[in-house]
Parts: sequence; C-alpha cells; structure tokens
Amino acid sequence: MAEHPANSAAAESTSKLTKKVYEKELEKLHVELVKLQQWVVAKGLKACVVFEGRDGAGKGGCIKSITERVSPRVFRVVALPAPTEREKSQMYLQRYVEQFPAAGEIVIFDRSWYNRAGVERVMGSRPTSRSSVFCR
Repeated sequence: MAEHPANSAAAESTSKLTKKVYEKELEKLHVELVKLQQWVVAKGLKACVVFEGRDGAGKGGCIKSITERVSPRVFRVVALPAPTEREKSQMYLQRYVEQFPAAGEIVIFDRSWYNRAGVERVMGSRPTSRSSVFCR
C-alpha cells in the first residue's frame, strides 16, 4: 500500500500538500461525511463533535470545510457566547446540554480555548490548581 503524501516524514518537514492533492483528499472526506450524515439520519443516531483551540488556530476553517457539503438540518454548529448572569449560576454543563443533538442530528461545538482558560475558572467549574496547570 502506498503511503499517503501527508504521512511521510519528508512531507512533514519539507513540504505542504499541493492544492490538487488537498482538494482530492477533501473530496473523499466529503463523501464519507455524507455517508455519515445518511447513516445518522437513517438510524436516528446523535453525535457531538468538539473542536477546541485558541482563536486563530483554524477551528472555523476546519468546521467550514466539514459543513460546506452536508445538510444544515443534520449538522449544526454551536459556538456558545459568554455566559449570562443566570448561566453563571447554573452548572457549567447545563449550557451545553441544551445544545445536544436530537435523533438524526450531529452537533459541532466550536469551543474556544479561552473557555478552558477563563470561563470555566470564573464559573467555578474547575479548581484553580487545574487552571494554572492548563495555562502554563
């Protein structure tokens, strides 16, 4: 079996995927995502996908690539805003549970790294000692 260009050690250190190779691989992935979408709908399944990273890390572009050829009735993207005063008084997980998928849905959570670095600590959902380790 031939090695994928992106997996070779040489590719890692000296080159990027060409646009042609990237688009060919992306097309294959889109086909698989449509199959996943059809399977989730047919079986009445539910799925959550979490993208977490710093701002500017490419989460949005990656999510856009995933969702550009699938149904918005099946794939839903959730990026929670800053918590309201009421949400600050709730258990941290409550904000996310409201957004969990129903049968036949896939929810993609676009979660900023700053949630972990700041919001969770402020809301008291994580001990300060864990926050300081995470922020190193």
